[in-house]
Amino acid sequence: MEPTSLQAAGIAGLGFPELLVICAIAVLLFGGKKVGELGKGLGEGIKNFKTALKSEDEPPKQEKQA
Repeated sequence: MEPTSLQAAGIAGLGFPELLVICAIAVLLFGGKKVGELGKGLGEGIKNFKTALKSEDEPPKQEKQA
């Protein structure tokens, strides 16, 4: 069976060599420390987004007033 063009193309049509060049340019432009911080921030943003989506699915909690 032949792989479909989407499978053969990789992520958005980029292969491993292209991704490697993009990563190398990012490290040269921003420096290793800054790229790590950007990755951490992106991960935290995705985590917060998923948490917000989960909380929308749940019904709002009724708070008891004393």
